[in-house]
Amino acid sequence: METKISSKFIAELIGTFGLVLFGCGAAAVAGGDTLAQTSGLGLLGISLAFGLSVVVFAYAIGGISGCHINPAVTIGVLVAGKISFKDAIIYIVAQIIGGILGAFVLKTILMGQVNGFTAGEWAYGSNGWGAGYQNEYDMVSSFITETILTAIFLFVILGTTSKIGNGNMAGLAIGFTLVLIHMVAIPITGTSVNPARSLGPALFAGGQALSQVWLFFVAPIIGAIVGAILWKITSAEIKEA
Repeated sequence: METKISSKFIAELIGTFGLVLFGCGAAAVAGGDTLAQTSGLGLLGISLAFGLSVVVFAYAIGGISGCHINPAVTIGVLVAGKISFKDAIIYIVAQIIGGILGAFVLKTILMGQVNGFTAGEWAYGSNGWGAGYQNEYDMVSSFITETILTAIFLFVILGTTSKIGNGNMAGLAIGFTLVLIHMVAIPITGTSVNPARSLGPALFAGGQALSQVWLFFVAPIIGAIVGAILWKITSAEIKEA
């Protein structure tokens, strides 16, 4: 039975909403105002929050939409020829809306502190780079990090969900890959590899977070395309063998 596109839209919206609320929420509520904080959950805890969010929704909505919950993933899957252009656009719109709603709810919760809440320059788990952010990596290092890690992420996604992969374990493999990605990239960019995850918090944080959000669209999308191409080359070699 073919799933209605409206159901896929709702699934992607809810999944992206949950990813931002759980992941960015872990960073902003329990990890401090920015991902650089070491108190509370710390690096491992925040990494797990993002990774486990993907695991949870992979099994919750994977059968409906494939659980992309990430415009870069959808573009990578499109390049791999596993989704139509029309569906890809619908997925991306749903993901963007879900990410914004997740960040809005997170902001609303944080504003409810009795003693007041003051949003920092990169509030709500926003991504960034340069002076004042995390370990102050420059734009080039941040761009390379986001591009390469997204490429690896797409390669794993396409591999584990392919006919030669283990479909029953795909959700775990993808989620744990995201954990590893966060453990490397949190000190550098706060870890995006997902334009929808970056846009929501940046819209409400404003300032430098919003002015820098372009990198977290461009780099992950390039990385996703590279990852998809690498997988197509690899899978073609396997078929020929």
